[in-house]
Amino acid sequence: MEEQVSAEKSDGMKQEWVNLIRVFTCPEDEKTRDVLVHHMRQILFELHDFLIQNVGITEAVSLKEIADRCTDTVMNSLPEKRLADVVSGVFEEIAPHAVNVASPYFVGHMTAAIPYFMVHLKAIVAALNQNVVKLETSKMLSVVEKQVVAKVHRIIYQKDEAFYREHVQNTHTSLGSFTEGGTTANLTALWVARNRALGPVGAFEGVEVEGLPAAYAAHNIDRCVILVSRRCHYSLRKCGGILGIGNGNIIPVPVDSTNRMRVDRLAEMIEGFKKEGRTRVAAVVTVAGTTETGNVDPIPEISALCRKEGIYLHADAAWGGPTLMSETYAHLLKGIEQVDSVTIDGHKQFYMPMSTGMVFFKDPTSLDAVAYHANYIIRKGSVDLGSKTLSGSREANCLILDSAFKIMGSRGYGMLIDHGIELARSFAEEIERRGIFQLVTRPELNILTYRVCPAPFQEEMAQASPERILELNEHFNEVNRALQQEQREAGNSFVSRTVLELETVFPGFPEGKVVVLRSVLMNPLTTMDVLRDILDEQEALYADWLRGTSTRKGRNREDAI
Repeated sequence: MEEQVSAEKSDGMKQEWVNLIRVFTCPEDEKTRDVLVHHMRQILFELHDFLIQNVGITEAVSLKEIADRCTDTVMNSLPEKRLADVVSGVFEEIAPHAVNVASPYFVGHMTAAIPYFMVHLKAIVAALNQNVVKLETSKMLSVVEKQVVAKVHRIIYQKDEAFYREHVQNTHTSLGSFTEGGTTANLTALWVARNRALGPVGAFEGVEVEGLPAAYAAHNIDRCVILVSRRCHYSLRKCGGILGIGNGNIIPVPVDSTNRMRVDRLAEMIEGFKKEGRTRVAAVVTVAGTTETGNVDPIPEISALCRKEGIYLHADAAWGGPTLMSETYAHLLKGIEQVDSVTIDGHKQFYMPMSTGMVFFKDPTSLDAVAYHANYIIRKGSVDLGSKTLSGSREANCLILDSAFKIMGSRGYGMLIDHGIELARSFAEEIERRGIFQLVTRPELNILTYRVCPAPFQEEMAQASPERILELNEHFNEVNRALQQEQREAGNSFVSRTVLELETVFPGFPEGKVVVLRSVLMNPLTTMDVLRDILDEQEALYADWLRGTSTRKGRNREDAI
């Protein structure tokens, strides 16, 4: 009897194995294949129609309700559903409550509406499943990555043909690397900067080997700082924590009335640290396209100062970098070819799927400062890309960008950039034509901020006492918080919101914050008609507020930024 039970168990496990291999290698049956073909046909060939039909913008289903649906923490030992049922469930239960970032009415964040062909390219990358950490798991794709990095490097730094012939496939140098996003790209650049600032001295082998306490002692300093624009991305503070210098030593430099770093204050801060004598400035970070307002720092002046002082300069161009491909607006990033390193995000204005960042270095030997090797991988002398990256395993997103360049060309990308910048300028004009809005930050690239604040109140605040200004400003902060939430939950359109210093509206005002609506205009399908619809909806919501019929009025104050 025991032998019979054992044999039946063995037969059952064999059948499970057969079933598992079938699931692993192909659709279970024709019905499953038909379901997959039905759904994937829409995604592959009718992407934007699919998103409009199946995905809400910000559908008004409470987070608690969604969270309550996702509380089962037990993973079954046996299969629960067939693939066809799982895919159908994604389309019916998950997609409707995702965010349609591809909608022309989604103008609030830096998340791209991707061209339909990106889905095909992403599928190919997933199918190939190449790991570009090492040549043995990627081969051709490692070579392609170096080529694509060189193409973008050339757009930024504009070196001559001989330079790129020497370095494009050089196994001893590196022009940059793909990363998982802008945060990792910025971290990589500042990792290099820290190691260069605290390098070997006498018997000291460098901070990467011996750590910060030994580095400070060897360099006769008490701390290491990085100076950044007040409008910098919050990821730079993370870098301070990860690099061990402390996020309190990521020090903001004041900005002017156009949200650009003040070079005079930067110079004063550097001079102050020099006189104090116990602080090392490891790097300065300039921004080419600030997250909140889309402005570009005065890069040539900052670069000249950093060269004079011998300070490493990094440009966070995660947002604005692709502007270099615009024949009309590339000049807005003038001087970026002078900086030591540059971050660009592929999933922003290169219109790639999530998530891809890139970091580029003017000096092809810069990444030697963070090189690592092992006996079983990224051996010394190998061409493994992982030897000079923070990441270990990562997918071959270079194939997506390389293919997109071939499909669209730099002129195609440039036209997308032109559309966004010119649309932002027209939108600003429309905002100023309407009496209930106040344009807060005028667009330089394709981001702008504004708020509901009718003209009579603007005029009153222009002449009011500081106390009255603060009182009225807090009132309209509440109005704009509520309006943004209401519009988001209505699900027709989306703008984001942020908080700026009150001096952005009232130069020289010493205190206070202003809540503003923030629009990011990068979708080529967004038009002025769409933007007028969004403003019309905001005007209607404000009218509801005045009548006391707004469902958001006076509640969810804890949700304020």
